[in-house]
Amino acid sequence: MRGLTGAGPTARTFQAAIAAVAALAAVALLVSACSTGGTGARDEGPAHADSVVGAASTRSPDPSPEPSAGRPRVDPVLLVKEDPQVSPSVKQDLQPCVGDEYPVDVSYGDLTGGSAEDVVVNVLTCGDAVGVGSYVYHEQDGAYANVFAAEESPVYAEIDRGDLVVTKQVYEKDDPVSSPSGEVVITYSWIAGRFVQRDLHRTEYSTAVGSGGAAAPESG
Repeated sequence: MRGLTGAGPTARTFQAAIAAVAALAAVALLVSACSTGGTGARDEGPAHADSVVGAASTRSPDPSPEPSAGRPRVDPVLLVKEDPQVSPSVKQDLQPCVGDEYPVDVSYGDLTGGSAEDVVVNVLTCGDAVGVGSYVYHEQDGAYANVFAAEESPVYAEIDRGDLVVTKQVYEKDDPVSSPSGEVVITYSWIAGRFVQRDLHRTEYSTAVGSGGAAAPESG
């Protein structure tokens, strides 16, 4: 199940699964291009800048579901339950889904420029894996302090090349959980000791069906 992790240090994370799937997809794409005699280049347009070698060489490395060598894992459940900035409702609902597996995603990376990696924790629901709370913890004097919290569900936070990217699903009345009307993606940068909003992008999903039979997203 997505997002399930144990309360202890051997927890598997959602980010690790995504990374594995992405790696397999990349290998499959390369094999397909070679077998058809193609060059592997995209025909529909130029590749994204992130795919160019060296394009992000000055940015922070990609986040990891595991801390770097020599750094201990944190207990995300303990962090959330002992955090006074986390709402009582999130703490109360944070219960094991199966056995000792909690619906929590964890990633490690550099967001604040400190000597230790920052920790991003997403708390999800068991049934639908809907994000109910996203938090960033920064190590200070041997302890972790909450430096960011978002609890406007559905919400999900992740590290993108040194920035904090928070995605919030937008639902209109009667929208099912599986079909939001759109989403808002907010990018934060760490400036002068706090996260400052740097960008906001809202995407509205059209309900109109085109000639191809597929609904097209509308960016706004």
